[in-house]
Amino acid sequence: MLVKICGLMNREDVDAAVKSGADYVGFIFAESKRKISFEQAAHISKDVPPSVLKVGVFVNPTLDEIQQAVETVKLDLIQLHGEETPDFCDSMPRPVIKAFSIRDQSDIVSMQLYQVKHILADAPGADYRGGSGHTFDWSILKQTDQQFILAGGLTPENVSKAISETSPIGVDVSSGVETNLQKDHSKIHAFIKEAKRSC
Repeated sequence: MLVKICGLMNREDVDAAVKSGADYVGFIFAESKRKISFEQAAHISKDVPPSVLKVGVFVNPTLDEIQQAVETVKLDLIQLHGEETPDFCDSMPRPVIKAFSIRDQSDIVSMQLYQVKHILADAPGADYRGGSGHTFDWSILKQTDQQFILAGGLTPENVSKAISETSPIGVDVSSGVETNLQKDHSKIHAFIKEAKRSC
């Protein structure tokens, strides 16, 4: 079971995610309460071991922005949360995680148009793309045979149930491991432990 801890903003939180067993660490470069600069991400992730992959999260970026981020942060994966086309995803310099806000069957159909490293099934955003802290109707995912990473409102308390009901290849969390908008290291540890135990 792959686990991605997203929205990391300082070195202590990155270290906590790595030490707790995260497979992916995510840095948000789109508009968000957790947005950081390429330079900040490079600084706080410089000691991440090669076994843990660094993910940059974008919404409708330009190719130049992507290339700058990859060079500055040494990203391993690019996560796209906007209206990026299949052709745009194919042009990326690193493997792509393409996120979809799941509302109904039409979103499942859209997912099938993309040949990317991972599909991310997320809850519809509130103020920003993703990161709403809300779950969605997981039963919609029964209509796809594609592998996906599950996101949206996951917490240490519900991740085991989410995995049981949707059979994802991975889970992605940000606000669900926070206390007062700050990453909570005990929650990060508990989330990863529960997710790995559920596979």
